[in-house]
Parts: sequence; C-alpha cells; structure tokens
Amino acid sequence: MKNILLDQRLQDFLAEDIGTGDVTSACFANFPVRRGWFTARAPGIIAGIPFAQRIYALLGVKEWTSLIDDGQAVAAGTRLAYVDGPGNLLLQGERLALNLLQRLSAIATKTHQMVEIVGARGATRITDTRKTAPGLRWFEKYAVRAGGGYNHRWGLYDAVMLKDNHIKLAGGIGQAVAEVRKHIGHTLKIEVEVETFTQLQQALDAGIEIIMLDNMTPDQVAEAVGIIAGRAVTEASGSIDISNLAQYAATGVDYISMGALTHTVKALDIGFDLDQPKGSGETLV
Repeated sequence: MKNILLDQRLQDFLAEDIGTGDVTSACFANFPVRRGWFTARAPGIIAGIPFAQRIYALLGVKEWTSLIDDGQAVAAGTRLAYVDGPGNLLLQGERLALNLLQRLSAIATKTHQMVEIVGARGATRITDTRKTAPGLRWFEKYAVRAGGGYNHRWGLYDAVMLKDNHIKLAGGIGQAVAEVRKHIGHTLKIEVEVETFTQLQQALDAGIEIIMLDNMTPDQVAEAVGIIAGRAVTEASGSIDISNLAQYAATGVDYISMGALTHTVKALDIGFDLDQPKGSGETLV
C-alpha cells in the first residue's frame, strides 16, 4: 500500500475512534512528555509495528523506537517498541495501535504455526483468502506474509476465479470458461474450483491454469494431483485445519488456502504502559 493510501486508511481509523475530540485525554493536554512501552504479554510472531508507528506520526508524535522487527518471534514480556511524546497524544493513539498490533500479530502467529507444519513436507505453500475483515484486508494480508505465508488474490479485480455458483450460473465449467475468455485479456489467469473428478477433467480439458480442489479428502487431493501431473497449479481448500494440515501437505499440492488465517483468530495479548513520571522513584529507560 502506497504511503498516501496507508495514511488515508489510518486517518479513517483515527477519525472513527477520536471523532470530534478525545474528551478524556484532552484533560491532560498540559502534562509533560512521557514514554510509553508496547510489550508482548504472550509469545507469538509480531506484525504491525510500522502501522503503530505511523499512527503516532499522524498524531504528531514522531519519537518512536522499534525494538523488534515484524515477523520476529517473541516471548511473553518482550518489549516491542517505545514512543515518546505528550501523554495525551500517546493515549489517543494507544487503542488503535494495540488493535492493529494485536490482530495482525495473531494472524502472523497462526500463519507461522501452519507454515511450520508444512515446512518439512515439500514445496506446499500456505496462502490466505478473501475472508478478511472489511477495511482491514491489506493489513491482514500483510500479516500473513509476516508469518511466512503467501497471498491469494487481493480482490475480485486481480484474478479470475470460477467458483461453484459461477459454474451453476453458466451451466458448466466449459461454458463458464468460454464466457470468461470472451471478456478478459491474455494476461489474466483463470482459476476454477472443482469438487469432483468429473469437474477436474473438465477443467483440464479447458486448459485452466490453476485448479482448486475444494473440500476433497487428503486421499482425493493426492489422486487429483497425480491426474493433473503438472498441467496446472494445484490448490487445496475447505475443511483444512491444524488437525489435518500435515495430511494435505503430504499430497504434494502446490498451495493450501485457509480462510481461518484471517477470519478466526484470537488477538495476541500486547500491552501499552506509560513510564512513571520523573521524580516518582522510577526513571525513564
């Protein structure tokens, strides 16, 4: 995301939270510069540090120091970053910065767990889907990459993907592919979702570049990969989770797409705490 687009999105997030003004922190506008620490309270893979930094920059707070990089594994108690600035502004940005850090780190952590499972099983790649929270897709797909995963299409605009309802609408895979090819340029690839071996053969006959094997068992995926024999990129999706991921990776499929990377995550526990003021018995580190 270009900086101007990123800033627009973050400004929207800030406007949603601050609205016409922070009526609490405004009461502390005359207090001196303070230091606030972001600390991981649980182990995980961190993602979102640059966005938290930018949030504070947009609030006029530019004294930021990152202590770790995105994609880095941390233990509970690890300090991630600190920021120096007027206390009221630090508190204005606190919740938004934490919301992004906690959600994106959760996605990166979950992705990393899946990548670790398939890591020793050939060249299978873990990829995300479009099952992202509205308004957060770019951020969430960034977090998947921070966790070692890959990105599927970003939206409806950058790849053709014929799913079951498209196929029903057209009356079959052959008809759907023929209709699409009337309208798209030669640079766009076509992916087709298949649920049966009959559909698989139809997709191969149509010369499809990417075939998604949807809701097939590991044994069925392995058989399908053998039938395809390198004539198309293969993707497995549907009903795949941490309990059976290793079985799917062992099939030799090229990609495993998992909506759960983004739509089913529990926020990683990350805290924000101000230092005690000077003269209170504690010193700024």
